[in-house]
Amino acid sequence: MTDQPTVALLGTGTMGAGMARTIAAAGFTLTVWNRSAERAELLADVATVATSVADAVAGADVVVTMLFDAESVAATMEETRGHLGPDTVWVQQSTVGVDGAERLARLAEDLGIAYVDAPVLGTRKPAADGALVVLASGPDAIRERVQPVFDAIGSRTLWVGEAGAGSRLKLVANAWVFTVVEGIAESLALARDLGVDPRLFLEAVQGGAMDAPYVQLKGAAMLDGDYEPAFALSGALKDVDLILAAARDAGLDLGLMPGIRSHFARAVDAGLGDRDMAATYQGH
Repeated sequence: MTDQPTVALLGTGTMGAGMARTIAAAGFTLTVWNRSAERAELLADVATVATSVADAVAGADVVVTMLFDAESVAATMEETRGHLGPDTVWVQQSTVGVDGAERLARLAEDLGIAYVDAPVLGTRKPAADGALVVLASGPDAIRERVQPVFDAIGSRTLWVGEAGAGSRLKLVANAWVFTVVEGIAESLALARDLGVDPRLFLEAVQGGAMDAPYVQLKGAAMLDGDYEPAFALSGALKDVDLILAAARDAGLDLGLMPGIRSHFARAVDAGLGDRDMAATYQGH
């Protein structure tokens, strides 16, 4: 494998589309595929668009998966059987949880290919900007082969251990993200229902130790009703369930996450699943 491997990207949704453009901009030969073909066609100016998974991965040095969940990843990768080279590396970047990462590692072994578990931190804009944080885990011997791809999509790569460690750390980070988002929503709702202008909450914490860019960003989006999806609420709910399952298996009693799940589910049930997770505010 050269320093510029041939890449196949399976999944060109909210995250995958931006990743595809940064991979192509870095000079890689790129083929893309998506189950909804029209989404992949939007990348025809920077990549070869394949009509099947088999065609997408033919001749690829690195296969990247960025799909919704472990089920969709496993089903897609089953379609690669018999079409992968012996030196192909599978870079799995979807959020699939602990059990999902272990299942996919077993699938990689069955397919006879190397496996790197490397979910990312970031949403649509960081993906488009090549500013994701890659939480990579897998064999040391593979690092140099996949690092050029990580450099294209991310601002930083953290190698965190054996395959599966990346998915564990992703759950930890997402637990914090969801805690912040729901905390903002509840503070704004409390201000509103106490007869205080909710924007005064954002002004009160601005620039202080309790502030963060995310507080101002998501808080403003909630108050403006701007729910263009950077991280869809349906995906957030799926990830909350992965967090709860991992905590349960570890024997850990999480205090906040069950309530967050209830509020996210309420918003999804109200038809807001395809909106940004900031739409949890609508349920308050």
